[in-house]
Amino acid sequence: MNRALKKIIFTTVTLSVLCYIFLNDLLQGDWSVLSASWDNLETFWNESLWPPEWSMLEARKYPECGSSIGFFCSKAYIGMLETLKMAFVATIIGFTIAIFLSPFAAKNLTSAWVYIPMRIILAATRSLPSIIWAIIFVVIVGLGPLAGVLAMTFYTVGYLGKLQYEEMEGVQNSPLEAARAMGLSHPEIVANVVIPESSNNLLSQLLFMFEYNVRHGSILGLVGAGGIGFYLQFYLNFLMYKHVMAFIVVILVVVIIIDLMSMYIRSFVTEDGDVKRPSWSTIFLSPNQAKKYHHGKSEEE
Repeated sequence: MNRALKKIIFTTVTLSVLCYIFLNDLLQGDWSVLSASWDNLETFWNESLWPPEWSMLEARKYPECGSSIGFFCSKAYIGMLETLKMAFVATIIGFTIAIFLSPFAAKNLTSAWVYIPMRIILAATRSLPSIIWAIIFVVIVGLGPLAGVLAMTFYTVGYLGKLQYEEMEGVQNSPLEAARAMGLSHPEIVANVVIPESSNNLLSQLLFMFEYNVRHGSILGLVGAGGIGFYLQFYLNFLMYKHVMAFIVVILVVVIIIDLMSMYIRSFVTEDGDVKRPSWSTIFLSPNQAKKYHHGKSEEE
């Protein structure tokens, strides 16, 4: 057993012990609360959640549907479409603001007098969850999608800003030193060196944030910030869980589609096509065994 594997095992065991200690402390040593948990979940699933109320995918009765496909007039489609629009606008605006602010928070690009205050601003922006921002903006601009867009935008700026300046700090020093030696200004270094060097991860962050905002945007409706969360709140208030389950299924499908689209978009800026992927059967084999396996397969073919 090599040293790296020993370190991994030791770290895993240590963290597992700490998790047990902390959980035991949180439960105050009373593990009996878990004894009936599975039965409670099974009862709740069978009696309250499943099957979902699929009528939420059918055209609503009022106003009259103007489409030949009823789904496009359903509460699920209308609410999800509004959530997607909110998430898209908030993600693009938040990403644009964050990528403008994050170079001022990277310590390899600015002095401490600049990056420390900027980090405090970004930390303050993400310190409040987006649902709290939504409550604030509902008070300011009233109920509706605008409050949700502003809430997600503020959180996106703080969240992406941190990821971006950490990514920028990981840029190698040699390109930065060469740019400074050429006499490039700070904006020119950021635009011509830093962003191109970290563009792949910046794109991943953008796509991830859009998916996050879609998922979290579905919750903002609980405080009157629009989107599919409005319907979730309505049916939760009346304990109509099968109706809620139908919306949850729609959200799950949309998130999976976004993830697949994200993987496809990122394939244009990665080297996936240039590297042969290992087969599932060779993941747990040593390099020599994997080589013999592939050699045997090629001979059979």
